[in-house]
Amino acid sequence: MFLFLNFLNKKKEKTITKLVNIPTFTAPTPNLKSRDEQVATRKGEIGEYKIDIQLKQLPKDFRYLSDLLVKNPKAKSGYSQIDHVILTTYGIFVIETKNYQGTIYGGKDLKTWLVNGKFKMMNPFVQNYGHIKALTSFIDTKYHDSFISIVSFTKRCTFKVDLDYRKIPSNEIIVYDIELSEFIHRKVSLLKINHKEPLLNEADISCIFNAFTKANITDPKVREEHKRELKTNVSDGKSLSSSSCIVCKKPSDKVKTYCLSNNKFRGEIYCYEHQRAFH
Repeated sequence: MFLFLNFLNKKKEKTITKLVNIPTFTAPTPNLKSRDEQVATRKGEIGEYKIDIQLKQLPKDFRYLSDLLVKNPKAKSGYSQIDHVILTTYGIFVIETKNYQGTIYGGKDLKTWLVNGKFKMMNPFVQNYGHIKALTSFIDTKYHDSFISIVSFTKRCTFKVDLDYRKIPSNEIIVYDIELSEFIHRKVSLLKINHKEPLLNEADISCIFNAFTKANITDPKVREEHKRELKTNVSDGKSLSSSSCIVCKKPSDKVKTYCLSNNKFRGEIYCYEHQRAFH
C-alpha cells in the first residue's frame, strides 16, 4: 500500500513539473498610433456607410458617382477629389462629406471655418466650389449653371453657421449625413415648382455621367500621391488657430471662444481693447 501511494505522489510531482515548465506567451504592446488610425478609419467607414444608405434612398432615375479624382490645375496637388456627384433632371448635386466632431463655426464671407473654436478648416463651400469648377471643365458650358453644392457633416457636430446654409432655396446647403436624401428631395421639389420643364433630360444626364466617368482617375499611384500631398498640407501647422490677439499679439484665451463664435470677427482673435473696433 505504501509503495502504491508513493508511486501516485511521484506521478503527481511529474505532472506539476510539466505544468510549471509550460512556456508563457506575452502579448505585444499595442501600437497606440496604429489604434488611433484604426479608430479614425472606422469612423470614416461608418460615415461613408451612412451616406451610402442616403444615396440608396434616392429615386432610381437619379444617377450618382462616388470618390471621383479629376485633374484640377488650380489645386495644390493638381487634382480634386469629389466625394459624391448626384445627377438629376433638375440639377447636379456635388457632395462634400466631413467627418469632424464638435461645434462648427462658419460663415459665407469666411475663407476658413473653425472646429470647436480651436482648429481651422477651409470653408467647405469654397473647397466644393473648386470641385465644381474642376468638373465644369469636362462638360458643355450649357450645364454649368446646374450645379448645387452640399456639404454633409456627421451628427457628432453642431452647426454655428449662417442660417442661409440651411435654407432649401440656396444653392449652397449644409446638412447632417442622416438628412442628405431629405434635403435633396426637398431641393428637387422646389426646382420642379420653379421650372415647368426639367432642366436636364436623360440624354444630358447620360452625357454628363459618361464625361465624369471618363475624367475619373483610377490609377492607384496617382491617388496615393494625391493623399500624401493633402497630408503634407495639413501637417504644415496652418490648421491650428492662434490664441493671441491678431493686432497686439497679447494672449487672449478668455475671449477666444467669444471671438470665434461671432462672425463679425471673421475667425480671428481680438483682445477686449481691439474688439471695440468692431462696434
